[in-house]
Amino acid sequence: MNSHYNTAIRALIGFTAALLAQAAPAAGFYISEVGTPGSLGTAGVANPVNTVSADSSWTNPAGMTGLQQDEMLAGLQVLLPKIEFDSSVAEAGGSDGGNAGNIAAIPAFFMVKKLNDRTRLGFSLVAPQGGAMNFGDDFVGRYGATKVRLAAIGGSPSIAYKVNDRLSLGGGVSIIYTQFEQSIAINQSALVPGSGTLPDGKAKFDNMTDLGYQPFAGLTYYLSDNLMLGVVYRAEMDVNLEGDLNFRNLAFPTPPADEIEIDWDNPQTLKAGLRYEIDPGKRLIFSANWEDWSAFSKNQLAITGGVLNPAGVLERNFKDTWSAGVAFVDGSNKTHGYSVGFSYDSSPVSNKDRTIDLPFDETYKLSAAYGWQGSKQLDFALGGTLMYFGEGKVDQTAQGVRFKGKFDTNMALFLGGTLRYHF
Repeated sequence: MNSHYNTAIRALIGFTAALLAQAAPAAGFYISEVGTPGSLGTAGVANPVNTVSADSSWTNPAGMTGLQQDEMLAGLQVLLPKIEFDSSVAEAGGSDGGNAGNIAAIPAFFMVKKLNDRTRLGFSLVAPQGGAMNFGDDFVGRYGATKVRLAAIGGSPSIAYKVNDRLSLGGGVSIIYTQFEQSIAINQSALVPGSGTLPDGKAKFDNMTDLGYQPFAGLTYYLSDNLMLGVVYRAEMDVNLEGDLNFRNLAFPTPPADEIEIDWDNPQTLKAGLRYEIDPGKRLIFSANWEDWSAFSKNQLAITGGVLNPAGVLERNFKDTWSAGVAFVDGSNKTHGYSVGFSYDSSPVSNKDRTIDLPFDETYKLSAAYGWQGSKQLDFALGGTLMYFGEGKVDQTAQGVRFKGKFDTNMALFLGGTLRYHF
């Protein structure tokens, strides 16, 4: 075995150890706003008590029994992020990366079919999670990540049954296709002892995909004529991504490996809501949510396709999160209506454990929507949610280099529109 090959093997092992300090999905959060006025326009607060439109097939399948006609609902929301990191320590130098957020368009489709007075069938097509950041190759935290992108789309058949005038039950399963990619700079000077100062290399996880499933179930129960309870549970989902590992600009022979696997668990969630009808069509809504982010905390990584196939587990020290929100919906006018909402989500990770590839922090959401009737069978709505993601403080040492800072600007605007057709 020649010295160049030995160098490549040592570099691969060292690089894998470095990856275990930061490799994981980017912005792997659930998107509760699905682009409809009842969701995007209430900061997701109305999701568990939705009995008025076809997006209940996703937000709470039991709510489909509230629809008295067959219905299709299509929507499109645009994500406009502004995410800017401000470093205070940068041992390797570099830039702060500018606006790392990526503009994205997120479509959605929902349908409910009335089989009889008690039974409904539904189908939804949504992007239940995702996000992306691109800091650039000269980023101060480039040894943690330079670019990360997670995208998922899920098709979900569902069914609902009205047990009696007060109780309805529903369930379904989401078939979710996940894509992930990440780029990381390689600190070659640290990987190859005695080499002096070497330029950065680059590693990219590409074409990483997974097809998985996530069951969900819900109920709606009228505690009184004016007060309704809604509850939705989504089960844990195993994500097993497999894809290509590519190296560039290496100062030593390319390591004998070209495949990578990353595994994690999407958290189970439980969301409950109360809807109180103040006057006909005027509703005050409260919700609370629990997400099992501690289950996501262990990320597994393995490099394959070579002579050695190093692997390991990264413990992120994530903890479970909670959220709470309030919303008001005025649908008392038959030709138009509006909604407003506010919610808060706690952070799954403390400042000392936060990393640049997944800089979760607490989240605040403020929403509003307006809808109007276009014809007897067709109506429209526009809505938006402004999200603030907290400071996202990071103090991380990656590949032997420390960087520290916070996000001076860390927010995103979701703008969406829908059209709904009644059969």
